[in-house]
Amino acid sequence: MRTNLPEENQDIPALPFEKALAELETIVDQLEKGAVPLEESIKIYARGEALKKHCEALLKNAEQRIEKITLGADGKPSGTEPLDID
Repeated sequence: MRTNLPEENQDIPALPFEKALAELETIVDQLEKGAVPLEESIKIYARGEALKKHCEALLKNAEQRIEKITLGADGKPSGTEPLDID
């Protein structure tokens, strides 16, 4: 699959949410601490942006798939309806 991501970020679309979020947290920590040289900071910042977008897309997709179980008058499940996120 071809993406518009730079070569070093081509793995991001295949990352599960938890791994992408953990890597993003590591990048944020490194940037906040100033633990990497400027050139490396620029590179990992760009990866962090790509990871953030990936995580947001995965969350949006999950939200669209979540449904609320509705109960009938007898208290038994009667169907589903979209979950009201607001």
